[in-house]
Amino acid sequence: MEPIAKWVKKAKKGDGDAFVQLVKRYEEVLFRAATRMLRDEQDVADVLQDTIMTAFEKIHTLKRNEYFNTWIYKILLNQCNRLLAKRNKVIALDEHILKGQEDGNFRAIELDEALDGLAADTKTVFTLYYMVGMNTREISEFLHEPEGTIKSRLSRGRNELRNTYFQNEGVLVNEKGS
Repeated sequence: MEPIAKWVKKAKKGDGDAFVQLVKRYEEVLFRAATRMLRDEQDVADVLQDTIMTAFEKIHTLKRNEYFNTWIYKILLNQCNRLLAKRNKVIALDEHILKGQEDGNFRAIELDEALDGLAADTKTVFTLYYMVGMNTREISEFLHEPEGTIKSRLSRGRNELRNTYFQNEGVLVNEKGS
């Protein structure tokens, strides 16, 4: 498989198939990140569509081809934040309970509720770290904040989740080498 930079170069020259291949490489991670931030299936679909369209229209603005993944995640994050600000969205716990009962996945409901209880900046860092798979240095560059701030938010968030929601259950104690 060709390196990302080569696909981006082709896409910048107008190769639609190359752009489609790029999006396919990241669609699952983009979907998971959007779902974590928005929850509503229709909102996720709208944001993904807007993200892909924006990326297609603005791919020529990407300065370093090898950073396509970070660039498209930033577009996604901006689209999610824009939608949330526009709708000032509050998701009722009842929606999560009903969805969980369909799946029988109450643990996921509890984790979702716990993550929703985190401050917005901490939740964003958690999403980028655990869902997107970025490391603390990448998140730092992405959010234009010191790496120490990112590590602090991860640590504070883990402690909050441990102490508030998952006492003695070992949730999120496995560090990825931040």
